Amino acid sequence: MAKKYVYYFGDGKAEGTSNMKELLGGKGAGLAEMTNLGISVPPGFTISTEACVEYYKNGKQYPPGMWDAALKSLKRVERSMGMGFGDPERPLLVSVRSGARASMPGMMDTVLNVGLTTKTVEGLAAKTRNERFAQDSYRRFVSMYGSIVMGVPREHFEAILKQKKAEVGVAHETHLDARHLRELVASFKALIKEETKKEFPDEPLDQLRLAINAVFSSWFGARAVTYRRLYGIPDSWGTAINVVAMVFGNMGETSGTGVAFTRDPASGDKNFFGECLMNAQGEDVVAGIRTPLPVTALAKNVPEAYKELEHTYKKLEKHYRDMLDLEFTIQEGKLYMLQTRVGKRTGIAAVKIAVDMVREGLISKKEAVQRIGPEQLAQYLYPIFDTKEESKSNPLGKGLPAGPGAAAGKIALTPDRAVTMKAAGTRVVLVRQETSPDDIHGMNASAGFLTARGGMTSHAAVVARQMGKVCVAGCESVEVLDGQSVRIGAKVFHEGDYLSINGSTGNVYEGDLPVVESEIIQVIQGKLDAKKSDKYQRFALILSWADSVRKLRVRANADVPDQANIARGFGAEGIGLCRTEHMFFAEDRITIMQKMILARTKEEREKHLDQLLPLQKQDFIGLYREMAGYPVTIRLLDPPLHEFLPKREDLMVEIAQLELTGRDGARLEEKRRLLARVEELHEFNPMLGLRGCRLGITMPEITRMQARAIMEAACELAKEGKKIVPEIMIPLVGMVSEMKAQKDLVREVAQETMKRYKVKLSYLVGTMIELPRAAVTADRIATEAEFFSFGTNDLTQTTFGFSRDDAAKFIDFYRTANIMDADPFAVLDREGV
Repeated sequence: MAKKYVYYFGDGKAEGTSNMKELLGGKGAGLAEMTNLGISVPPGFTISTEACVEYYKNGKQYPPGMWDAALKSLKRVERSMGMGFGDPERPLLVSVRSGARASMPGMMDTVLNVGLTTKTVEGLAAKTRNERFAQDSYRRFVSMYGSIVMGVPREHFEAILKQKKAEVGVAHETHLDARHLRELVASFKALIKEETKKEFPDEPLDQLRLAINAVFSSWFGARAVTYRRLYGIPDSWGTAINVVAMVFGNMGETSGTGVAFTRDPASGDKNFFGECLMNAQGEDVVAGIRTPLPVTALAKNVPEAYKELEHTYKKLEKHYRDMLDLEFTIQEGKLYMLQTRVGKRTGIAAVKIAVDMVREGLISKKEAVQRIGPEQLAQYLYPIFDTKEESKSNPLGKGLPAGPGAAAGKIALTPDRAVTMKAAGTRVVLVRQETSPDDIHGMNASAGFLTARGGMTSHAAVVARQMGKVCVAGCESVEVLDGQSVRIGAKVFHEGDYLSINGSTGNVYEGDLPVVESEIIQVIQGKLDAKKSDKYQRFALILSWADSVRKLRVRANADVPDQANIARGFGAEGIGLCRTEHMFFAEDRITIMQKMILARTKEEREKHLDQLLPLQKQDFIGLYREMAGYPVTIRLLDPPLHEFLPKREDLMVEIAQLELTGRDGARLEEKRRLLARVEELHEFNPMLGLRGCRLGITMPEITRMQARAIMEAACELAKEGKKIVPEIMIPLVGMVSEMKAQKDLVREVAQETMKRYKVKLSYLVGTMIELPRAAVTADRIATEAEFFSFGTNDLTQTTFGFSRDDAAKFIDFYRTANIMDADPFAVLDREGV
């Protein structure tokens, strides 16, 4: 039996369901499910993701039977609509739209009005008795097809349209009449012939086949590939294609199109939320080219259709039990649903919606927790503007609050410039007339975006919510003047000037406004009363639900008491890693540490270590107090000693300057000694050099001092009646003999310390598995170690033979070439590491 690649939907019945997302993509599965629910959906068919995969495997040839199955389904659409594809009297037109299993908003291509030709456009005009509508649909089709399928830059069509509007003296294309639109079609076709040396296709089936090819090809378009890299979507999934009978929102003032959410995607409030345009086609709304109306405006313009839309969104939300993103078209007062999918939302909205849906009885607490990703929860921790400083500033303008939080940075006016500025370490705010999917790389590099056009469902707003970026959209006081400057209100700014945007209010400010901790952090630090923060209440509630269903205890990394305090505030049940080296970089210690490193004898080193001992002990006492009896794992000194010394190049410059002045001979001599020691400690590969337990074995006095500080801190608190169980981690162990040598030394110090304090304590000595040899011989190391931790960073580096700092040069290439699915420093390699 031949493999099935095409799935029909229409007339209240579909061959697919919502459970077939992997095969039909999100859009196709949604269309099938809505059809089965009896919702008004135009008939059509979905070409599966498997067909896309086979298309690429076969050298961009359709798999056997796919095209014939598509033509059979097209016949069913013709019968359902009572029209014919290519029929000059009753022309059926179709849209060809992508639809991967994971939502990739705007990243792949769509072609509308496929089937319009020199003959069918006249039939459409006669059938609808609306020549202007027919010519408007044709000019949209020619420009869209010419750009997506034939490769003519979209901007070239826009330039011709702009010139025509100027000639006629109108501000918007809706004011062009049928003659003007007919002239535009001719100009567009001439442009295509000039740039491609090909005639615009006038055969409907050729148009359909080439449109399908173009949408398949858009799976590997630059913006789609960039998006997949950002969100870890495999190239191997492929995209489905939905071929759907066209319904028209541009047939007059009782027609329109819109995008809506069953709840507010920015705040999570339970309000039907969306935007629409009258006398427009679907892409007009998300493109942000015209600032749309609120969806509630339909209640006045087309009340019956709006009533049906309200009924439909409630039915769908109850069915899917989630906040949904909907696309619809109204043709002469009749509603058609074109898409339903789980809606993108901010982290703030995700938590509110999950909590509300539990209270409404739609989902369980476990489902609520599973719906919130860690990156969404992290948005609760994003900084906000200092309210005192913000109140002193007058807004330059106000747009729509499309992505919450606060962002301040230097203006970038193009996505490429944003990437360059970010690479140089600059905070960036991307300012655009409107964003498009081609801007995705620049949006990823920016702290926030500001657009002059577009609404809450525009491309900028949707991407901001997914990325967790700050966004102010549709700020009408913004006018991008050229490639280097932008006018906001009465003031002109240039690329590189500072701008601040508040994605929670929509306000735009001049300059670099200071930010403060989020409400959540302020509550944990005792700066804000928890009862006065609704955000904290929801945040704490969702974490308590997570506690009720989780199977693992969670610890935090913390090196100082302040970090431990915050970790406890978030519910950490211990410290999994305290890096003691970070304590030595403090201003009152780095000089002592450097003197210890410069020391030539063991006795000299011990003298300086004795100075560090009470400082390190106080650090550990602070950590133990904050963790109030929870376990604290303290790692002994890990990095090579040269990291505590000035850089060789900096020392050489200082020495040269001192030699030039001829003054301060003692300082010059000190710098020369320091340089000599830096040269001695230089290693060609310090990551694999004298560090970790190797330091403790070759300089046991360092291990002795640290073990003593840990145990003295624990003993002093034990005398106060506090229960402390120290966990001492030996770093970079590769052999059981290394583990035994360091463990014996720690135990010797521990016994001596407990005897001196007359205290008996339980304590553990373990190691971090971060070398392949340690992983392979873990059974032997376990005979000496009392616990294991895993150092996935060094283990990844040493298993792959990759340097984390240099691997970025080729990992992106590996991913593009399908040699690796993911960056192993971002996603743990389960097969080898």
